[in-house]
Amino acid sequence: MQAVGKIAVVTGGASGIGEGLARRLAADGARGVVVADLDLARAQAVATDIGPQALALRCDVSREADIQALVAATCERFGQVDIFCSNAGILGRPGGFELEDPLWDSMWQIHLMAHVWAARAVVPGMVARGEGFFLVTASAAGLLNIVESAPYAVTKHAAVGFAEWLRIGYGRRGVRVACLCPQGVDTAMTRGGAGSAGHDGMLTPAQVAEEVMQTMREERFLALPHPSVAQYMQAKVQDYDRWLGGMQKLYAQHMGPAR
Repeated sequence: MQAVGKIAVVTGGASGIGEGLARRLAADGARGVVVADLDLARAQAVATDIGPQALALRCDVSREADIQALVAATCERFGQVDIFCSNAGILGRPGGFELEDPLWDSMWQIHLMAHVWAARAVVPGMVARGEGFFLVTASAAGLLNIVESAPYAVTKHAAVGFAEWLRIGYGRRGVRVACLCPQGVDTAMTRGGAGSAGHDGMLTPAQVAEEVMQTMREERFLALPHPSVAQYMQAKVQDYDRWLGGMQKLYAQHMGPAR
């Protein structure tokens, strides 16, 4: 699938990976690009810079009603949604099971339910037309883990699981589903330090967007801007206990003695 002539929506599109995706989709010839973000002013700045084919809309992806309104506004302006990049995410704070329930709930809504709600809103139309592309931005933490944050790791695992299910259920019905799983990316979320996610170097949002476009063209499932993630996955399944031991060492390096 190509972006040329397509209508694309990118949540979390005002900065970071989302901004990189929005700019790249426009550069690759998308007929319309909706920059959706909680920060409308910043989204408008990105859309203005992209050009007349871009539209900025406010969207809180933790609310299904906002996602439904986003899709409705996109269809009113452009007629349909061909590409949906469900990209918005939050970092939260370091910690484990002791972190408060509202933080867990926020991550659950934004890192999982936002993808579910977006799929409800756009996948039926894609199926009816026989074509569409749905991107779930997860994280290498969803394939492996991350030592700093239990709620981040757990909800990103859930995002990968939903993306897999969507690909299984709709991959033969015209919907190309991909899952983006980077390690460290130079965004506002990592300006204070990428922690263990920066182990294999930091990429720019533009580099991540390039990998997503390549994944879309080749109709692959996993978009892995850091190729080493595939090697870590192989090590994980080949010897789970050894892999867990290595992660325990990584935890000690970044978090101190086990709590």
